[in-house]
Amino acid sequence: MKNVLYLSYDGMTDPLGQSQVLPYLIGLSQKGFYFTLISFEKPERFEQERAKIQALCDEHHIDWKPQVYTKRPPVLSTLLDVRKMSKIAFALHREKHFQLVHCRSYISALVGMKLKQKKGVRLLFDMRGFWADERIEGGIWSIQNPVFKAIYSYFKKQEKRFFEESDAIVSLTEAGKEEILNWKLSSVTSEKITVIPCCVDLKLFDPKKTDEDLLHQKRNEFQLKGKYVVGYVGSIGTWYQLPEMLLAFKRIKHLKPDAVFLFVTKEVPSSILLEAKKLEIDPASIRVVSAQHQRVPLFISLFDCSIFFIRPTFSKKASSPTKQGEIMAMGIPLICNAGVGDTDGIVNHYHAGLVLKDTKDETISGFELDFSGFNRETTMEGAKTYFGLERGIDAYFSIYDRFVG
Repeated sequence: MKNVLYLSYDGMTDPLGQSQVLPYLIGLSQKGFYFTLISFEKPERFEQERAKIQALCDEHHIDWKPQVYTKRPPVLSTLLDVRKMSKIAFALHREKHFQLVHCRSYISALVGMKLKQKKGVRLLFDMRGFWADERIEGGIWSIQNPVFKAIYSYFKKQEKRFFEESDAIVSLTEAGKEEILNWKLSSVTSEKITVIPCCVDLKLFDPKKTDEDLLHQKRNEFQLKGKYVVGYVGSIGTWYQLPEMLLAFKRIKHLKPDAVFLFVTKEVPSSILLEAKKLEIDPASIRVVSAQHQRVPLFISLFDCSIFFIRPTFSKKASSPTKQGEIMAMGIPLICNAGVGDTDGIVNHYHAGLVLKDTKDETISGFELDFSGFNRETTMEGAKTYFGLERGIDAYFSIYDRFVG
């Protein structure tokens, strides 16, 4: 039996788990792999989504072992969660004899390394980005704080071990892969690193499946008839530049006075409206709606264009925005900034929209809303070629097939 342990500190009841973990596991299950999945779930979402995720896992023979994610006290709670993950992983290995442990990001890799060292289980390090640097650059950890400085140093040392001692590495971007290879680590070759971006389920994100009656209903509900709709999808959090995106909308509204900004997000609307007020944007031109993952394609269909700006820091070399593939798959033109992973290169290559050289005020205030170079067919084909879920599943399968069999 092809037994694989999947370790994730992200929850399967979170949107990220539903879009960027479960679809791959389902696809690989259909290719003959048997998964045991340990994830850490946020209590409020777990209550709402547990039954749905459990049914999905049962249907595809995924043995889901959800645990409670603890947030407080900082640092100590994470240490306790790691200890719990490790204890459960070793107990399950005694029962199931895993041939491969697939670790999503750095916290999970701490446990995966122990399984490899003590039990000889093959290790796939799915890095998801330069995690420790993200914590510093995102302001989550302060390098001035001795505790966080020590934690950062610890994880940077572990990072090299993850790269050197793993059997395979997955990077979200070519830029991230190039950065790792530049470190000249002894056992890290180009062949060891596979680039698999955040993929998109093209069966779900398919403009041909849009319900026109429902689309008409939503246009009426959110007063979008006759409006030029600028759209944003997903959480905003640490990295997405809300003030800069609103400034870009202000520029668009200058060019198209009937423009409205539709946020499809679970963020609190007041936080968005407060930033809009600072820029003297009429709150009547802002719409904020929360939607389940399955309904996101419908709302993207309402967009005339979509925008996302990400702070272009070192850690973002390894970032692949999930929303990029989703928006391209729906054939909607993008406005984004350069310097984030492979994002700008993909937009330019597939004629998928506009790339601003930076997000400085003078750049944003002077850009033209010119989509004459946009090609809808090429953009959608790019989503299929580069971000298609089947492509991602096949890429993971090629790694699994080397170590499990």
